[in-house]
Amino acid sequence: MTETTFTETEERTALRTAVAKLASGYGREYFTQQARSGGKTTELWREIGKHGYLGVNIPEAYGGGGGGIGDVAAVCEELAAQGCPLLMMVVSPAICGTVISRFGTEEQKQRWLPGIADGTQTMAFAITEPDAGTNSHNITTTARRDGDGWVLKGRKIYISGVDEAANVLVVARTEDARSGRLKPCLFVVPTDSAGLEYTPIPMEIVSPEQQFSVFIDDVRLPADALVGDEDAGMVQLFAGLNPERIMAASFSTGLARYALDKAVGYVKEREVFGAPIGSHQGLAHPLAQSKIEIELARLMTQKAAALYDAGDDAGAGEAANMAKYAAAEAACDAADRAVQAHGGNGITQEYGVAGLLVAARAGRIAPVSREMILNFVGMHSLGLPKSY
Repeated sequence: MTETTFTETEERTALRTAVAKLASGYGREYFTQQARSGGKTTELWREIGKHGYLGVNIPEAYGGGGGGIGDVAAVCEELAAQGCPLLMMVVSPAICGTVISRFGTEEQKQRWLPGIADGTQTMAFAITEPDAGTNSHNITTTARRDGDGWVLKGRKIYISGVDEAANVLVVARTEDARSGRLKPCLFVVPTDSAGLEYTPIPMEIVSPEQQFSVFIDDVRLPADALVGDEDAGMVQLFAGLNPERIMAASFSTGLARYALDKAVGYVKEREVFGAPIGSHQGLAHPLAQSKIEIELARLMTQKAAALYDAGDDAGAGEAANMAKYAAAEAACDAADRAVQAHGGNGITQEYGVAGLLVAARAGRIAPVSREMILNFVGMHSLGLPKSY
């Protein structure tokens, strides 16, 4: 078969099939049961790690599959499409794994990447702060030198899965860089460090993965906790943030596919006035519209991943933002249409689509809001004056 830029390789297609098959053995019922009971999806996490799917983007020398961000994004999407969206897929292998692979020392790679790849040493990521919001340049978490090591102090908020992680990759600024443009420094902090505490944030979203406020009170770290160069600036940070957007897009398109599949299955079987309700254009057309929106978002996600894996960080940045925007919109529409297609059943726990509304809606907010994406496109793609 002739391969084009609009089709995925046979290897990635096979990867999608294998992940979908594995995840279908768990499914949405497992996911929601774990979430509502306070349980975790550790069993599923470890199984995808054991099969090599979790670290498919990690270099082979460190226990990974040697693939690209497009491969791990495919895994993320297929899990979500089976009703098991794993948020830590976005964080641990994609953000942390990529940053350490690109900028870590050989010793750091040997220490942290194998555990990220097989799922036994999950790593969280901490950038968001209560007062900085979307303005990362206002980050106040500081790192000061103390002999041969470092001391970190600050606070982070909306940090995913800290309770399940062995380490957290913390974005800070050196103490002498309080003013001027942010030059972020990245530190791997063990979650059991003295001075690091975290408290859960009650959320309406149905997910086994919790969000936390993290308090960093004079946490002492060795010199080799610093990943990369302390003077490298935004380059190192965006090495992780572009994959984050690509993964977030795949997370959303997977959710959208799951919602659409549920809706299509229901309207084919549900009969009113002697015919399946899917025969009515009032239901068929919105679902067809969602199919189009999802496929468009998936194609832009594929483009973003291809650009990133080819080393085109600038092109990947534009495409990743666009993909994340399009995927979140597609997911919100698909979830809303799925609920509407189910009628009253759409807001019951039994049919399992109402919970998708909040999950899909989160994609418009995190990891970067739709408004900031529009600002990015306005400035960088259209050349318009900066608005903030």
